Amino acid sequence: MTGNHGNSSITRRRALAVTGGTVAAGGLAVTGYQSAFADTTGTTEATATASATATDACMTLMSSVTEGPYYLDGALVRKDITEGKSGVPLTLRLTVVDATDGCTPVKGAAVEIWHCDAWGYYSGYTTANPGGSAPAESEDGSTANDATYLRGYQIANANGVVKFETIFPGWYTPRTCHIHVKVHTGGEKEDGTYEGGKVNYTGQLFFDDTIAEEIFALDPYSRHSGSYTTLDNDMVYDGGGASSGLLTLKAVHKADPSKGYKGSLSLAVDPDAENTGAGSGGGGTPPSGGPTGAPPSDAPSESASASAAASS
Repeated sequence: MTGNHGNSSITRRRALAVTGGTVAAGGLAVTGYQSAFADTTGTTEATATASATATDACMTLMSSVTEGPYYLDGALVRKDITEGKSGVPLTLRLTVVDATDGCTPVKGAAVEIWHCDAWGYYSGYTTANPGGSAPAESEDGSTANDATYLRGYQIANANGVVKFETIFPGWYTPRTCHIHVKVHTGGEKEDGTYEGGKVNYTGQLFFDDTIAEEIFALDPYSRHSGSYTTLDNDMVYDGGGASSGLLTLKAVHKADPSKGYKGSLSLAVDPDAENTGAGSGGGGTPPSGGPTGAPPSDAPSESASASAAASS
């Protein structure tokens, strides 16, 4: 498997993250993966990544990264974002805490995620070629470019926690498997979407290569062939493990990865900071067949992507 890439870091005001262990502050204790999913049932087996080790303090995450060329405004506030898309189930639990106030929970923060489907297609950009050889997006039943699959918001509860039901993302050239994430504060839910406020953090969540490759051998992922970019070769992931957005994962059934995974990460942000989602360098522009939707105005150019890839 080879790697080419497209995205790079931008400046931020104190965006932090931890995963796996205890975030202790002012009476708050977010105590690791098992307690994070204490409300779930069934047999689970640990498949934690090596670098997602326990910690008992907030750790500095990487700088926020560009939102990339596939962002869309107006995602729905909902827990289940699959819209019938097939793939290995993924339950994602994220905890938002205030890095400037002893990692106390940020109640009411809106966490927004978006990612590609099992073949590398994004809703709203369904004509973008994911690279390699993939079935036509229409074969999975979603042909309209106004589709909203695999996008959504959740509002953090009193413990700063949000939970999503989705699928394990696929991949597209030239990126590794990832989920985009934004943390918003100061807005409110209106007509099923989140309106107003500001973005405090823009980042990405990553998956251990061993687990990703195991998933990609399964249907429907296996119908997308080509060169998958590993973590070591990805332009955005900087090798910092949990502190760089690497999720801690648990298989629902160790012997059968098709049954799904549970992923956990805590995001510590400065609620007074504001992040535009812009950034220098490449942003994962599709290799061919540009999206028919309008990407953000700050989406990186092909020349920027090439320049950044050459320097990685």
